[in-house]
Amino acid sequence: MLIKLLKKNYFIATYSKMWQFVKPVWFVALLSVLIGIPIGALDATVALFLKPYTDLVIVSNNAQAPWYLPFLIVGFTIVQGLLIYASAFLSAYAGGRVTNAVREALYDKLIQLDSSYYDKQNSGVILVRFSGDAGAASAGLLGNAKSLVTRICSTLALLCVLIYTSWKLALIAIVILSITVAPLTMVRRLLKKIVARQVIISQELNMNYNETFAGNKTIRAYNLQDSQRKSFLENVNEGFRLGLKSVRRTAWISPFMHFSVSVGVSLTIAYGSWLIVHNEMTAGDFVAFLAALLMMYTPIKALGNTIANMQASFLAIERVFEIFAIEPAIKEKEDCKELVEFNDKICFNAVDFEYKENLPVLRNLNLTIEKNQSVALVGNSGGGKSTIVSLLPRFYDVVGGSITIDGTDIRDFSIKSLRDNISIVFQDNFLFNGTIRENILFGRKDATEEELAYAVKSAYLEDFIAELPDGLETEIGERGTLLSGGQKQRVAIARAFLRNAPILILDEATSALDNKSEAIVQQAIENLMQNKTVIIIAHRLSTIKNADKIAFIQEGEMIEFGTHEELMEIPDGFYKNLYQLQFKPQEETAENGDAVLTGEVKEKVPA
Repeated sequence: MLIKLLKKNYFIATYSKMWQFVKPVWFVALLSVLIGIPIGALDATVALFLKPYTDLVIVSNNAQAPWYLPFLIVGFTIVQGLLIYASAFLSAYAGGRVTNAVREALYDKLIQLDSSYYDKQNSGVILVRFSGDAGAASAGLLGNAKSLVTRICSTLALLCVLIYTSWKLALIAIVILSITVAPLTMVRRLLKKIVARQVIISQELNMNYNETFAGNKTIRAYNLQDSQRKSFLENVNEGFRLGLKSVRRTAWISPFMHFSVSVGVSLTIAYGSWLIVHNEMTAGDFVAFLAALLMMYTPIKALGNTIANMQASFLAIERVFEIFAIEPAIKEKEDCKELVEFNDKICFNAVDFEYKENLPVLRNLNLTIEKNQSVALVGNSGGGKSTIVSLLPRFYDVVGGSITIDGTDIRDFSIKSLRDNISIVFQDNFLFNGTIRENILFGRKDATEEELAYAVKSAYLEDFIAELPDGLETEIGERGTLLSGGQKQRVAIARAFLRNAPILILDEATSALDNKSEAIVQQAIENLMQNKTVIIIAHRLSTIKNADKIAFIQEGEMIEFGTHEELMEIPDGFYKNLYQLQFKPQEETAENGDAVLTGEVKEKVPA
């Protein structure tokens, strides 16, 4: 049964998958496993030494007989202990290296996956699948293999002692051994569905923790503590139920093995006594046999746990390679070009796009943006404006049509060179845990101090940074939680200044700010827009009116395109109606002609 288990295709296939990660440390890994052979084999020495000791000392009462046997047993035990230590150290070293390699490969995969993957996943999935499974897959790989080899070798060595001592009694032991290990072949089937569900629960729990951390203010503001606690406890209790279910399905294996071995021992004692009485076996033989049989019980009992752990590791490996098998939707062509310079125009040519099949977001969109031209995208919420600016840096790929830069399809450019030519300022810019300096330098790591100082000045960060004791070295916390909304936006703008890309996308860059912050950020944005080709999604009247062109987007189609004056001349035009409903009242009441769609008057900030 055990040999059949080891010959299972999934056993070989699973280990072969991991070879690419084991290969750099294969010798250390192999040595850590092979050391298990003498470790297991040495278990048989104690049983072998009992035969002459029993026959000569106990039965024959020969006090001069092998006095050195106890010393040999101690010596062999010391050797075995040293081998166990060496195996544990080598296994930990090789296992750690393999774990790091798997995690590195998974992280490489994570940062290569496109936006559509993240749209479909939650933070819990990322934490469990990309971190937890990596450890479970690789950490248990060598440890389980070493334990399996040690216990198999121990069992085989002791089995040899049994056969050498009495082949008749050994037949009983072999039959009992076959019955004992039979349930091990069912472990995978018994665990697979439960483990898969436990992974999902782990993902949900991680998401609970993450949402509680990231949404702590919202939870308190809306008194959501009870509902969040309820969701958390549901997952905790489900995990508890799955744990019990796992125990119910597999915990019987250990007592079954105990029972089987006890039957074998009982039969051995009964039949061995009969053999001794009939002078077919010496007392020393019987003691050695019984000792070997009892010693074999320990590795056999532990073998069940080893197989169960190995199956859990196999399932984790399968999940890891499911991730490796994911094909990114955004791919580079093998013969892709480098976008070295933007010289002419950007064209959206009959572009169709959908996030979900048969649910179009953009339909036959045609839009041309000349170099150094600013184009504002306006229209009702959900019309597809943010989708348009997401397609240009290839966060997603068009379903139909094409997007070209200087006449070349953007899919023909390398992704890196394409994105190197585009700066984006989002509505909610992500800042990394670290200092203000580090976050700005993400725009361009090799920027000089003079360039950094210019970016800080242009983004109106000078006065703010001057007030900080640590200046640019100030730690801003995870996601920039120690900064205000306006300060975070200006850090992101400074980052875009350093990048100095010819194409600039402003995606609702000021919509989430208060009056004073918005005015300061708007000044910084106007500095950033100089001598760049700009695509703007904005609610600010001055930004829209001052754009070279305005595109009105509705239900994924461009309905109107032109300057503010041209669009206002269209009778009953979409933009004209929007302006009269939302912009005109603001313009009439705004101070200094500076207003936004929400009707709030903004504070004018000197340049």
